[in-house]
Amino acid sequence: MALKQLFFTMGLAFFSAHSLGAQTAQKLASIKGTQITGVTVSGNGDVFVNAPNWRSGVEFAVAKVSNSGSFEAYPNEQLNSCVASTRVSDDCFLAVQSVVAHDDKLYVLDTRNPQFKGVKDAPRIFVIDLETNTVESVLTLGSSAYHSDSYINDLRVDDKTNRIYMTDSGHAGLVIYDLGDNSSYRILDNHQSTRAETSTLDIAGKPFTNTVHSDGLALDSQHDIVYFHALSGYSLYAIDTQDIKPTSNDDIANKVRKIATTGAPDGLIYHDGILYLADLEKQLVQYLTPDFTLHTLVNGDAVNWADTFSIHGDSLYYTNSKIQDAGSDVSDMEFEVYKVALPSQGSHTE
Repeated sequence: MALKQLFFTMGLAFFSAHSLGAQTAQKLASIKGTQITGVTVSGNGDVFVNAPNWRSGVEFAVAKVSNSGSFEAYPNEQLNSCVASTRVSDDCFLAVQSVVAHDDKLYVLDTRNPQFKGVKDAPRIFVIDLETNTVESVLTLGSSAYHSDSYINDLRVDDKTNRIYMTDSGHAGLVIYDLGDNSSYRILDNHQSTRAETSTLDIAGKPFTNTVHSDGLALDSQHDIVYFHALSGYSLYAIDTQDIKPTSNDDIANKVRKIATTGAPDGLIYHDGILYLADLEKQLVQYLTPDFTLHTLVNGDAVNWADTFSIHGDSLYYTNSKIQDAGSDVSDMEFEVYKVALPSQGSHTE
């Protein structure tokens, strides 16, 4: 194991801030009146986004962004037909919070908790075949894997363990779905490492008082580590995938290690030895190198609650969800998708 990776594995809980000059982000697309949060890019470069069911009349749950910058309901209108009316049905999306393209599939995480009024039925993942644009399967969480106030937030697919890891930002904890036997369970339920650490964030001078628990999630599939972070908090935690199993909090808690103190982020993503995250309060997109130096990748007007990250080729994609500014009516607001070049190998400590 390389020395720089050993630092991450040991979990040294400190970092130093450093700036090598922020990059310029390119706006790929924007949409007016529909708040988008998640973004993901498939292997062939197709860009997908999701719009959460946080208010009435949401236009779509999942959309594909065309080359011209338009947003088209994906995979079809029928699967998106339940969102605007919050109609509960097994054959369409209800309250999607995350989309993740992995191999030739799109994983659509449906919280089934529209407008934060409680889970209407079981949270689930719609798995869509990106070649045929059809739903291949629906992975439904068992009753012991979620609570009535759960808001399953983010996911990562682990091919080595044949599992899907998820965060629960409504009722603190991590959720695991075993693709081998279609079972699901929770770990670190209401544990210190998954709970919010503060009740208020200062988003560029504007108070944000919603308490959001475990939110961001990243998978280092080379070294078999899962990273997670509460949105309302400043602690980055990690656990080895070999230590994830259906057991009590007491049994698994000593397997968790604090990696670093960071800004309060939303999404996380790990790529090529680097952990990417936002600092919501300072309106930055940052990255943490293995020597625990925190660099700024993007700042300025191109960052306004950088929500979710995806990496394709040599670029990082992210959305601006502008959550601190969005109230019950977002009809006059614009929400964007940006891309920015990844840092070059020579721009951070090796």
